[in-house]
Amino acid sequence: MRVGETGGVAANGAVPEGRGRERFAASPLLVIWEVTRACDLACVHCRASAIPTREAHELTTEEGRRLISEVRGFGRPVMVFTGGDPLKRPDIHDLIETSAKQGLPTHLSPSGTPLLTHDALWRAQRSGLNGISISFDGSHEEIHDRFRGVKGSFRWSLEGAGAAVGLGLQLQVNTTITRHNLGDLAAIASLVGSLEAHRWSLFLLVPTGRGAADQQITPAETEEILSWLYRLSKEVRFRIKTTEAPHYRRITLQRQAEEAGTPVATMIAGSAGGRFVPGMNDGSGFVFVNSRGDVHPSGFLPITAGNVRNASLVDLYRTHPLFLALRNPDRLKGRCGQCEFRTVCGGSRARAFATTGDYLDEDPACSYVPEPGALVPGTGGSPAFTGGGGARP
Repeated sequence: MRVGETGGVAANGAVPEGRGRERFAASPLLVIWEVTRACDLACVHCRASAIPTREAHELTTEEGRRLISEVRGFGRPVMVFTGGDPLKRPDIHDLIETSAKQGLPTHLSPSGTPLLTHDALWRAQRSGLNGISISFDGSHEEIHDRFRGVKGSFRWSLEGAGAAVGLGLQLQVNTTITRHNLGDLAAIASLVGSLEAHRWSLFLLVPTGRGAADQQITPAETEEILSWLYRLSKEVRFRIKTTEAPHYRRITLQRQAEEAGTPVATMIAGSAGGRFVPGMNDGSGFVFVNSRGDVHPSGFLPITAGNVRNASLVDLYRTHPLFLALRNPDRLKGRCGQCEFRTVCGGSRARAFATTGDYLDEDPACSYVPEPGALVPGTGGSPAFTGGGGARP
């Protein structure tokens, strides 16, 4: 079972059919539920602006069960419980069991704290958990613990990763790329290999929550790092994916075209040999539910389409104008709107919103200038989901 943009597949082993965003008109590949904002860490980049204790307005256990049941209405997308720290919820194992009994591939994204124990993961596995993602933002405790705001987090994360692998859970390592760890990425890659992780997921910082704009790397540095990741992907056993850096797909296709001596235009419709899922982005193959039940295109794009307490998650994803716009490349502006890679990439919609206030604007972290005349007019639009009378964009 693969999770995420790179190599993402459905539970039956198949990526939803269609090109780019077309495949995601009816169903996402990933459903992320932030079960709580409570967390014992104080990370400098925290998207959720996490707090020490749980809030009264979180979705209840019963509301969570109803939400999970509705997620099954999409088919069998990957269900991810995140936070804050999901282990701060006493009912997390009941929620995992509910998800697993619905037949959903079920994953957990806990924090590196004393709650991340072998016993907790053993119980989660017994409840039906398939995989886990653990963050490492430095290759050693000095860098990681400074970033996470609590001394000991690196050690707890190491122990949790070892326990997960020992229990047979699929391990994904998450790393947020910021100025503080730019020079440590190669060492983190070695750590990922030593942990026997299945995947390394790199998040390009979006200035939202506690994430400050001055922590971001430059577009030139981004291009260099993503090019390095492509080279690395051919040398390591673990898979590499990116979050809020969809232009990694553009770089992958460009490099593969160069290596094959093939025009890149002939490769844009593909997935680079399974290295990524074309068109997956905020609101396109991805939907996020926060701790209060608000539905967002992603955790990094905090625009609310509705709330699962009084609206259908399936209907919001399929028919809300926000999601329809995000799945239509013809709506993109600036360089993203003119780019020949827009159907496979599309730029970070979250970063565009955080930087310009317009989620359809160009991604300021991308330095690519589209080739004049490379975009074929009329080929970018994606049909909206219209089953059951759904609205069109």
